[in-house]
Amino acid sequence: MAGELITTDGQIQWRGLLLGERSPYAGRDLAGWDSLPDMDDASALRAQQHGAYPGRLLARQRVLTWEAELIPEDPAQDALWPQFLAQLRAVTGVRQDEQPLVVRLAGQTLLVRGRITDRIIPSDQKYTAGYPEISLEWTCSDPLRYSLEETSAITLLPQPSQGLDWADGASPAGLDWHDGAAPAGLDWGTTGSTGDLTVNNSGDADAPVIIEFRGPVTTPSVRLQETGQVLEYDLVLAASDVLTVSTAEGTVTLASGASRLGTVTPRSGPEQAFLLPPGSSTLSYRDGPNATGTAASMTVRYRSAHW
Repeated sequence: MAGELITTDGQIQWRGLLLGERSPYAGRDLAGWDSLPDMDDASALRAQQHGAYPGRLLARQRVLTWEAELIPEDPAQDALWPQFLAQLRAVTGVRQDEQPLVVRLAGQTLLVRGRITDRIIPSDQKYTAGYPEISLEWTCSDPLRYSLEETSAITLLPQPSQGLDWADGASPAGLDWHDGAAPAGLDWGTTGSTGDLTVNNSGDADAPVIIEFRGPVTTPSVRLQETGQVLEYDLVLAASDVLTVSTAEGTVTLASGASRLGTVTPRSGPEQAFLLPPGSSTLSYRDGPNATGTAASMTVRYRSAHW
């Protein structure tokens, strides 16, 4: 699991190898971690006036550079430096897929996904002495940093409560006052579902979300109350069907892998614009006007996002 080796500040975990504090790889500097990534600024200069018309800011990739030196913590392990160097080489070669990179600094453990795009290990006097210097570069296509823990929440479609128990089948008929219960009171029946979820993005950036609609449902939709954004699909889901929406990737797929992006309704917005703002948000799960199912559910999964 990503981050399971990290126990203290100044540590990095990459592909199962612990770097930094309490490892043979003594870190000196990690550049680009708490800095904002480079931005594309769509602002347009004003004609014959000072300044510009503010345009949208879009972050580029996040690039991280880590400087370190191979220094075993235990002097008895000094002769093992070729083995430690071989372990580092094994996990820092060229790969096409992004992998989780976990960093803990200032008591905060966060995760990004990236690829090694540069590795520099000079073959100088320090190298031959058994204390080579190391420079690693990761490039992360998604510039956001995420909480290590994924949050998951589930809700059913709105369902009314049963209401008062009038004891119609009893003799004499009348309200059930819970005479033998403590505390005594009216029996209002089983509480229904509101269809709403309250979620919390504890970061400082808008967070993408994965939404799973489970049938039976005729026109599944979700509304983000704070922004008014809606995702809705003209699609009948059976009890065994699961429709998964990834707002990070902008995809809408059935469990079989078939895309259902073409089922969006006119009131549905772009998937990639459906993001959880920092703080508390309410997501409302709804069905079409002729809905009769009570077992349909919506599951939401996300990680808090940080710049």
